[in-house]
Amino acid sequence: MLKSRETILALAILVLLGAIALRFAAFIAPANLAAVFTDTSPLIILALGQMAVIVTKCIDLSVAANLALCGMIAAMLNGAGVPLPLILLAVVALGAALGAVNGLLVWRLGIPSIVVTLGTMTIFRGIIFLLTAGKWINAHQMTEGFKAFPRAQFLGLPVMAWIAVAVIAGFALFIRRSPLGRALFAVGGNPHAAVYAGIDVGRTQFAAFVISGALAGLTGYLWVARYAVAYVDIAGGFELDVVAACVIGGIAIAGGAGSVAGAVMGALFLGIIKNALPVVGISPFWQMAISGTAILVAVAVNSRGQGRQGRIILKQAEHRA
Repeated sequence: MLKSRETILALAILVLLGAIALRFAAFIAPANLAAVFTDTSPLIILALGQMAVIVTKCIDLSVAANLALCGMIAAMLNGAGVPLPLILLAVVALGAALGAVNGLLVWRLGIPSIVVTLGTMTIFRGIIFLLTAGKWINAHQMTEGFKAFPRAQFLGLPVMAWIAVAVIAGFALFIRRSPLGRALFAVGGNPHAAVYAGIDVGRTQFAAFVISGALAGLTGYLWVARYAVAYVDIAGGFELDVVAACVIGGIAIAGGAGSVAGAVMGALFLGIIKNALPVVGISPFWQMAISGTAILVAVAVNSRGQGRQGRIILKQAEHRA
């Protein structure tokens, strides 16, 4: 079990909670842990979308800008009197369309995904500025129903947390049971073999970007409604947390490896750190250093694991020879 990345990460989270509890025991109270999960829900949803992209040997750095644009559109539609169900459909569709733009540029033009999404990240935020002239949409400009939905309680948890749970469950089924879910890993693991198996590599990567964009669009509404504010720089830099959650969770940057449980626990690890640092009296600025250290350790562990696997294969080949 200790060879399992998910098991090691789960133990690390338990050790982290234990260390925090020594300083502030109330942090591990069930109600507070539920609040931490709710706070981390946007990161969990985005990390799952990012996982779909990363396992195909790509990366999406535009997820936070996508979130911001969709969140702003949601707030503007609410101000125009559009019903909430239509707003939700609109932002998911818009997020998917923005993801499709990334996917098409990567698929049809062969531009590296990191270059494409760095560009669209700036474009999406520029569109927000053009739409609003830099103005904010504040709580008093939003309807009560728009703001209340993510915060509404159901069985002891806010709706936002239940949406995250539903996305986790749905994504786990998608990865394990659907042909597209399996194709994502096949494309990232060995693109040439995937082609021989009849899988369209470009189309699969395109689909991964669409999935990531749709989840970013959904998260855009949840973010804006929960915090009751929309502006150009909303979720600025959040894309780095999303990538960090995936890497810490064992999603291989080289593609082809990872798990839903790993991505979720990577996000929870960062969420616990973010919520715990102010409680124990440590400056939140240390979060960046801790996250960076965790990324380096995770990448080092991934590299060692891949190295061991390669040596074993070579030994087996030599033995057979």
